[in-house]
Amino acid sequence: MAETQWLTGPKETSFFVAVYSPSTPAKAVVLFLHGFGEHIGRYEAVFPRWTEHNIAVVTFDQRGFGRTALDVEHKSKDSSYGKTSTVDHMRDADFFLKWAREKFPEVPVFLLGHSMGGALALAFPTRSIAWPSRESVKSLSGVIATSPLLRQAVPASKIQRWLGGKLSVLSPWTTIPAPVKAEDLTHDPAINEAYLKDPLILQKGTLKGLSDMLNLGEHISDLDYQDWPKDLPVLLLHGTADKVTSHLATEKFFNEVNTSVKNYVPFEGGYHELHNEPDGVREKVIDECISWVEARIDPVKTRASL
Repeated sequence: MAETQWLTGPKETSFFVAVYSPSTPAKAVVLFLHGFGEHIGRYEAVFPRWTEHNIAVVTFDQRGFGRTALDVEHKSKDSSYGKTSTVDHMRDADFFLKWAREKFPEVPVFLLGHSMGGALALAFPTRSIAWPSRESVKSLSGVIATSPLLRQAVPASKIQRWLGGKLSVLSPWTTIPAPVKAEDLTHDPAINEAYLKDPLILQKGTLKGLSDMLNLGEHISDLDYQDWPKDLPVLLLHGTADKVTSHLATEKFFNEVNTSVKNYVPFEGGYHELHNEPDGVREKVIDECISWVEARIDPVKTRASL
């Protein structure tokens, strides 16, 4: 079970946080960033598998989502659903990365993200001047992105994107519908039904949050990959039948990013949430990530000590 708490982060925002600790001293710690519209409660069956390998996981409901946005008793006065931006996400990730390092000192630190969180994880090392501190980027021993939102599987039209961008400047926190079809998430009907009934998932977003999210993915894919640290390992996983985010964009990033260690694992026929796919896929995905992390920490050696 996770240890949960409320923690005050950037902009005096109160975040819902969960920490999965192994029963013996951790040999590594992973900071996890969830996807658009969801929350960390959807990963309660995933992270205990990491702790079985003595790897700790720190995660939080991101700004604008989950309990951080909706918990009536604990959320900040300024928090509301979808009220976020790329700058805020980067500052929050930087804050929690430092917090994870303090909670689990002297062990390698990894950044893991899914979908929107996957794009944020890939953007983090390329934004060391503007947002994340150089110290935080240098502290990373590796980055993992599953089904990252570099581009949508079916992109919005250029007119829609242009109009949305203009409106996001005029009225950034106006919410608009932003549905994700549950049947496109996994091949598991029970998971998809639970997604639709989840009270912490609202099928909407703000103009600013949505515009920033889509723009970030395109920037990573078109330009920012060039700024990836050459000694920072990266692992990418994507289902080839993903109807939400483009696996072709992930493959393109893999081919173009210049780093000494990079791995891409496509899952043939896999949908968007590989960690929720049935028939043994979810186990293969989790084990693939764990094995990759273990290969980076044996022997224990962090980039910060290089």
